Amino acid sequence: MKPLPHRYQVRLDGGPTGYATVSVNGVPDVKTAPPADFDGPGDAWGPEHLLLAAVETCFLFTLRAVAQASRVDFTALEVTAEGTVDRRDGVTRFTEIVLRPRLTLPPGADRTRALRVMEKSEKACLVSASLATPIRLEPEIVTA
Repeated sequence: MKPLPHRYQVRLDGGPTGYATVSVNGVPDVKTAPPADFDGPGDAWGPEHLLLAAVETCFLFTLRAVAQASRVDFTALEVTAEGTVDRRDGVTRFTEIVLRPRLTLPPGADRTRALRVMEKSEKACLVSASLATPIRLEPEIVTA
């Protein structure tokens, strides 16, 4: 890892209606729009989906580092994230995120250590740590 601090820049192009495009130099653009729940077209990534995807990908990349440091091997990870948006104290916001990782271990792996690695990864993920929204981990461990 390069020394901190790290700085990231993202550009958004949009207008008074329709889609917007999010771009990062050297990376494919992402078409965005409000989800159907917010009267959008429902056929593009919305900010709600992008936030959940950020939590999921951060969990995976943190898990890779924590698992390597802990000498815990795994063969696959599938993650689903479910976010609840509600109105609390007059503000519409995410009130909870449930992260459901399904970690596949090779035969003979230590399931207890793997569970600890997943729990540590959720706490160490910089995206999760940056959010005020509570994140509930519902892990599942299977053997290949």
